[in-house]
Amino acid sequence: MSPDRTEPSAPLGWLPAPLRAVLGLVLLVVNTLFWCLLLFVLALARLVLPGRTVRRLLDPLLNAVATAWIAGNSGWMRLTQPTVWDVQGIDALSYEGWYLVICNHQSWVDIFVLQHLLNRRIPLLKFFLKQELIWVPVMGLAWWALDFPFMRRHSEQVLRKHPEKRFEDLEAARRACAKFELVPTSVMNFVEGTRFTAAKHDAQRSPYTHLLKPKAGALATTLQLLGARFDSLLDVTIVYPAGAPSFWQFMRGDLQRVVVRAERRAIPSELHTGGVEDLGQRKRVQRWLTELWRAKDARIAELSGAAARRTA
Repeated sequence: MSPDRTEPSAPLGWLPAPLRAVLGLVLLVVNTLFWCLLLFVLALARLVLPGRTVRRLLDPLLNAVATAWIAGNSGWMRLTQPTVWDVQGIDALSYEGWYLVICNHQSWVDIFVLQHLLNRRIPLLKFFLKQELIWVPVMGLAWWALDFPFMRRHSEQVLRKHPEKRFEDLEAARRACAKFELVPTSVMNFVEGTRFTAAKHDAQRSPYTHLLKPKAGALATTLQLLGARFDSLLDVTIVYPAGAPSFWQFMRGDLQRVVVRAERRAIPSELHTGGVEDLGQRKRVQRWLTELWRAKDARIAELSGAAARRTA
């Protein structure tokens, strides 16, 4: 099957890059403030009126507001971003299902790419976020309102000194997954834990060419708590042929081409059995994830080579 391609047709793509960036930033801020105001009202109502019945009523509304916000972002991206999208594997997805989503991570732009392509194709993506991101103005509160799980991600040095801290993220994931059970959800995890850079790659001595080492902790916990709910794993690979853009480069419209491949994979039943503190379970998930990461590394090499030949 040949990939889907959307050629650049941005009506305002002719504007100078700095002006496109300013216009895009203004539209992003206005769109965010408008929808977040409604989001905070609904979240306050849910806080004042706790209970599963109220949550079942309000959670779909909160997700609908976030979906509208993402659609608004896609609107200004189409208006200002002359990007060629080379995409495959997203047409047969269902908005009514439960998905576990993993992806390689190179830039903050990854989030815009994923939301732009998957919005209204699958349920709203719920990301595992670093605890520090809750302090991001406006968006930190929005992520909290949408039940995004915030993870502390202690270093191995801290965990060796304070092994009890291993269970802090477990409890955060447990609380989040209990809420995800109520309405169809897509649980998104950047399993590398951080954005790829050459320095991080070298410091880790990563065995992969294009990826950092994957971490199975949050993924294993999610599978143990929600595994039977998931219809499948959605394995997404993003390649930027000209290199991963910064946020400002993205706003300028410098992202000329992005290549995305999504593959649905069955989740082995043995990966969501056992208790949430089962170390053997986590090792099985880590082995499965390692195999997926080997395949993804080869996939990135293949896509990068194809993109290089296309531009040569």
